[in-house]
Order: sequence, then structure tokens, then C-alpha cells
Amino acid sequence: MTEHSIPVASALTGWRKSTFSGPEADSCVEVLDAHPAGVPVRDSKQPHGPALVFPRGSWAAFTAAVKDGTLPS
Repeated sequence: MTEHSIPVASALTGWRKSTFSGPEADSCVEVLDAHPAGVPVRDSKQPHGPALVFPRGSWAAFTAAVKDGTLPS
């Protein structure tokens, strides 16, 4: 079974702020590289809360669409 969430994201180390997060300290998305289940993503305001885990291909497609401005609204 594939892991879709991590209940307590602070149990993992190595989080980094997304380069596409805004400059405001309270509106950051953090990601974790090299997790075996995919790409965990969490809200920096809730470091002890859950993280969602996305399949690597889906995350790559999402970030590519954000970068090139083709993400549908």
C-alpha cells in the first residue's frame, strides 16, 4: 500500500522551503526530498501536523505546470 499522508510530519528531518513559496514567513510550503514513498509536502505553519505524500511523477508535473504558468485555474 502506498503512503498518502504522514500524520506527524515533524517526525521526519530534512524539510526545505519550496522555492515558489512567498517571501512571507507564514505562507510557506515545505517539501522533503528522497522519501521512499514519494514527495511529502507540509504547511510550515503546522510543522507537527500532517504532510501529504504525492507520487514523484505527479509532483513533477505539478511543479512544471507552476513554473511554466500552465496550471489550470
